Amino acid sequence: MPCNVILLEHTPRPDGLVAAAARMCYSDMGARELVARVAEETDEARERFLAGLWKSGHHSPLEHASFTFGVDGLSRVASHQLVRHRMASFSQQSQRYVKMGQSGDAAVVTPPSISSNQRTLDIFRRQAEASLAAYEELCKIGVPAEDARFILPHGWETRLVFTMNARELQHFFALRLCRRAQWEIQNLARQMLKLVRAAAPLLFRVSGPSCVTGTCSEVHPCGRRYADMEDLLSQK
Repeated sequence: MPCNVILLEHTPRPDGLVAAAARMCYSDMGARELVARVAEETDEARERFLAGLWKSGHHSPLEHASFTFGVDGLSRVASHQLVRHRMASFSQQSQRYVKMGQSGDAAVVTPPSISSNQRTLDIFRRQAEASLAAYEELCKIGVPAEDARFILPHGWETRLVFTMNARELQHFFALRLCRRAQWEIQNLARQMLKLVRAAAPLLFRVSGPSCVTGTCSEVHPCGRRYADMEDLLSQK
């Protein structure tokens, strides 16, 4: 199945909370009063304040807003990249305790470079089905699933629930939406960005690789910078 991402939960009113937390550093008001004061501001005023906050490098207030995602159909190739973002919390489906192949098919993510050609697709699917058959045979013989899983492809599908705060999400989008990032995690990051922009439009009004937020910082640029956020979000 294709990768599917949902936003399970998030901090209520994340834009306002981050703005209030940042103002705490420069105000003699109490937290409750600050939150109420920020709630009375216009979106334009909050947007200007948050943009200035990011530009000034005062990023720690973004850590107060968190977002929890559920994802199905991601390969373990991509999940290994995802969990490298250590400022996050992850719960991943276990291949020790969940029997693989219960749908009857090899649940392997197929790269577009393979699925676009019938010959390469046939080779790929044949090998994936053979690995599933070997896994099932080993399990029937009595090999523990935690050992039989060693035969499964690296691209086997997995499921996760994970949580990131807004600051880590900005870092994640900067790295994983670059055109040089692996295609699957680019797709994941793009879906996530669309979700958080709906939940916190001011925090993520501009987000993504350095070519969108400024000048490309890659040592080896791709030469195909995004024109703007709309261009970034419209990619497939």
